[in-house]
Amino acid sequence: MKWQVSTGYGKRSLVETAIGRYKSIIGRRLRARSFHAQQTEVAIGCAALNRMLACARPKSIRRNGPTT
Repeated sequence: MKWQVSTGYGKRSLVETAIGRYKSIIGRRLRARSFHAQQTEVAIGCAALNRMLACARPKSIRRNGPTT
């Protein structure tokens, strides 16, 4: 576990998972031709992906006290 912390493996794994989600939902290639339009396309794709993930994320509330 120490090597994972020292090399930042956990962050890398999270980034790879996020890129995999982006590619599976949005697509593997950009359709725009100019660099500015590509930046806009990626921003829109990220916003859509974040909105979809927010819809599926459970809303949990921390409770204080014993649970039975």
